[in-house]
Amino acid sequence: MIIRFQGRDGQFRLNVEPKEQIVSILSQITEKLPKDVDPTSITISPKPHGAEAHPIVTLKTVTFDQLGVQHGAQIFIDYKQQTAVMNGHSTSISADSRKLNGAPVSVEEDPPIIPPSIDETPHLLSRPWEVVQQSPLDDLLDKRDGKITRERDLELCRHGPKGMCEYCMPLEPYDAKYLEEKKIKHVSFHGHLRKVNQGKNKPELGSSYMPPLTEPFYRVRLDCPSGHKPFPAGICSKCQPSAISLQPQPFRMVDHVEFASPNLVNTLLDFWRTSGCQRLGFLYGRYEEYPEVPLGTKAVVEAIYEPPQVDEVDGVSLNEWQNEKEIDEVARLCGLQRVGVIFTDLIDAGAGDGTVVCKRHLNSYYLASLEVAFASRYQAKYPRPTKWSDTGRFGSNFVTCVVSGDNEGQISISAYQASNSAVEMVKADIIEPSADPTLMLVQDEQEDKELGRTRYIPEVFYRRINEYGANVQEEAKPGFPVEYLYVTLTHGFPTQSKPAFRQANTLTSGFPIENREVLGQSQEPRALAKALDVKGKLSSRLEGEAGDKVSDFHMLCFIFGLGILSIDEFTALCRVATVHDNADKMQVQHSPGWATLVTILQESGERPPKRPSPFANMNEYGNASHTRNGDEHLAKRLQYASLS
Repeated sequence: MIIRFQGRDGQFRLNVEPKEQIVSILSQITEKLPKDVDPTSITISPKPHGAEAHPIVTLKTVTFDQLGVQHGAQIFIDYKQQTAVMNGHSTSISADSRKLNGAPVSVEEDPPIIPPSIDETPHLLSRPWEVVQQSPLDDLLDKRDGKITRERDLELCRHGPKGMCEYCMPLEPYDAKYLEEKKIKHVSFHGHLRKVNQGKNKPELGSSYMPPLTEPFYRVRLDCPSGHKPFPAGICSKCQPSAISLQPQPFRMVDHVEFASPNLVNTLLDFWRTSGCQRLGFLYGRYEEYPEVPLGTKAVVEAIYEPPQVDEVDGVSLNEWQNEKEIDEVARLCGLQRVGVIFTDLIDAGAGDGTVVCKRHLNSYYLASLEVAFASRYQAKYPRPTKWSDTGRFGSNFVTCVVSGDNEGQISISAYQASNSAVEMVKADIIEPSADPTLMLVQDEQEDKELGRTRYIPEVFYRRINEYGANVQEEAKPGFPVEYLYVTLTHGFPTQSKPAFRQANTLTSGFPIENREVLGQSQEPRALAKALDVKGKLSSRLEGEAGDKVSDFHMLCFIFGLGILSIDEFTALCRVATVHDNADKMQVQHSPGWATLVTILQESGERPPKRPSPFANMNEYGNASHTRNGDEHLAKRLQYASLS
C-alpha cells in the first residue's frame, strides 16, 4: 500500500506492507530528508500540528496494521537538525566574518552574547503545577490569603461589630488605591499572580485550568507547526514574533533589598576610598517574606564576593572567574544563594568633606542602557521557577544595586530589576546599549545583511508625551528611552543587625578580601594564620572568640579552595560560621582535617619581624648618634660598604 508523508520540506510517498514494522522504513525516510537531520529525532503523527507524535526509533515492534494505517493514509513527520540555527544566526562562517589578515573567524572565537543554554526556545508544559519545584517561599506565599484587612469605619459603616460592608471588607493585594496610599510603586509578584489568575481562570464556569502566567517571547519559533522550512528559509505568521509595544512593567519580582549589616557596603566602599576606582561584587543571601508589601518578597544580603576584575575610574571590566562554581557551592553549604550584583559609580566632589558628585538624577539617568543589558543577562541566567507559568519559569529574583551620589552629595544605594520584556529582548538580541546612557538602540536588519547575517527583528513601539502634551505612540527608530526596561526596588538595613556571619559586624575584618592584590592585600596561608591566631592562646580551639573569627564568608571561601577539609568537615565548619552551634564546633575541632589545617598554618605562620640594623643609631661619620630616631630602620647604608 502507498502512504503519503508530509513534512516541512514537502511531501513524498513510500510503498509499505501492512505487516511491516514501522522502524524498518526509517532509512527510506532519512533519504528523503535533508542530510543534516538527526534520525533519532524523526517523529510521526496522524495530526498536522504534531499531536500524538511518536519517535520512529521507539516503534520497533509496531506494524502499520496495528496502528490502523490504511492505503492512501497521510502521516505527518517532524524532526530536528543536527546544526541548529538560533534566531537566524547560522553557525557557518560568512564571507565577511574574517580577521584583518584574511583568516576566517571560527564560532569558538566569536561566541554569542547570550550563551546557548539561555538562548533556547522554551518548552510549554501541559500541567506545570505537577512537575515544577518552586522555592519554599513561593509555596508559603501561595498558601497565604493575601487579603488586606481593614478596621471598621466608625463614620461610614452602619452595621454591628460582626458585620461587614464595602467600607471595611478586606482588599485584594493588588488594590491600586491601597498601594498608592502606602506609596508602593509596584505590585508584588504574588499580587500580580492573583490579579492575572482572577481574570484568566473562572472556576464558576467549569472550564479547565490554564496557567495564568506567560513569558514574553520575541524570537522566531524554530518548531513552527505549519510544516515549512525553518527560518531563514521560511517564515509565517505562526512562527514570527508580533510587534512589541513597550509599557512600564506594573509589578516586580522582588520588592525590597535588605543588607544584613552596613559594614558589607562599607567594605566594598573601602576599595574606592583607597584607590579611587570603581568596584563590583556579587550579593549572596536568601529570599524572605516582606510584610511591608502585600505578599511581598525581599532579598536579604549576607555577604558580598568580589570576583576577578579590572577596576578603573569610570567603570569595571570582569575577568574570567575560574572558581565561580566553588564560591556558589560554599554559599549553598551556608544556606545562601546568589541574589544579585552591586557596583559603585562614585566621583569625589573635591570639597574634602567626603561628598560625592550626583551623576544620577531626574535630568540625566538612573540606570544606564549598558547596565540594563548587564542586569538582563544575569536575570536570564537565574530564572525564577514557578508552577503558575506555562514554561515552568517566570522572570527572575536577581537584583542590581548601584552605589552612587544623591542630590545632597551623600553616598546612597539604589536597587533595580530589569523588566521581563528587557530580558527577552536581550535574549533575542533585539536591543543594544548606546553611547547615550538614557537611550537603548534597536538592532537594524540592514546592518546584519551587510555583515552576511540574516535574522528577523520585530517592530518596537513605545508611547510618550509629545511637545503638544498628547500621549502618542512612536516607533523605536533608532531607539527608545531606557526607563521602559527596568523597575525600582526599595532597600534598607535592619533595626537590629544580626548577620549570619559575625565578622560582618566588625569594622575591620581580620582576613583580607579576595582579588585585592592591586591594593597590596592578598589571601594566603600567612594571613589565615594571623586571622585565626593559631600560634596564640586560641590555637586549634573554636570556642568563643575563635568561633567568631571563622564566621567570615571570605575566609570560608579561601579554606574551601585549599582542599584540606573533607566535604563533611567543611559542611560542619559552615554551620559553625552561620549557626554557631557548640556541637558543630566540637565536631570540627576534633576532626583530622582541621588538625591538619592548623598544623600547616602553624608551620607557615607569620613572617618574623626584621632584625634591626646595627647602623640604625649611627651618624654619617660612624659615631653613635642620640639625635636620630631609633625606630627608623635602614636596610642598607652604602657608606659602610668596603671592598678591602
